[in-house]
Amino acid sequence: MKGAERFAGQRAALAGKVAKSGVKDSEVLQAIATVPRHVFIEPGLVEQAYEDSSLPIGHQQTISKPSVVARMIELLHKPKHSLGKVLEVGTGCGYQAAILSLMAKEVYSIERIRPLHDLARSKLRPFRIHNLRLIYGDGIRGLPEIAPFDSIILAAAGLGIPDPLLDQLAIGGRLIAPVSRSETEQQLLLIERLSSQRYQRTTFDAVFFVPLQSGVI
Repeated sequence: MKGAERFAGQRAALAGKVAKSGVKDSEVLQAIATVPRHVFIEPGLVEQAYEDSSLPIGHQQTISKPSVVARMIELLHKPKHSLGKVLEVGTGCGYQAAILSLMAKEVYSIERIRPLHDLARSKLRPFRIHNLRLIYGDGIRGLPEIAPFDSIILAAAGLGIPDPLLDQLAIGGRLIAPVSRSETEQQLLLIERLSSQRYQRTTFDAVFFVPLQSGVI
């Protein structure tokens, strides 16, 4: 994946900041150092692209902090394994989808807000990523016609995990999502599917994401 070379040092520095935040997975850090984040940022915010911070992308949505993106993918990633076939719920501007594409066999990314879906498509088109498909639709429903997925990642916080997404997780697969515990508290939740009826749930870091919503607009 090619980006403007004048940002190469900043990409490497961002990966260093993410490593200092506690992320240890070398493949995740390499992906952070590879994807040109400034491409996915509004022109007026480009100077902030390589800070470890979330930024607005319009439509009351944000591009997540790189350290949070990296942490979630690190939790999703089994050591010495590809992420396999991935479902991303909430494409946003496409940055996380680009990161995932470097670590997965296939990535299917759903966005419910049409202008953001179109934005992500325009941002990602120049990279010609062969293993990434963008879908306009309701992410809460998942993609049953393509399931099961080895990995599922949600970029918005609900009160729980929608049943269709649990059903579409492969046995042995992992799902990572922010989950709201109260109006002001969210935590990362990792779910591993052990069998057709058994799931193991583990909670991790406190985070802050936009709400998970159904339907398309």
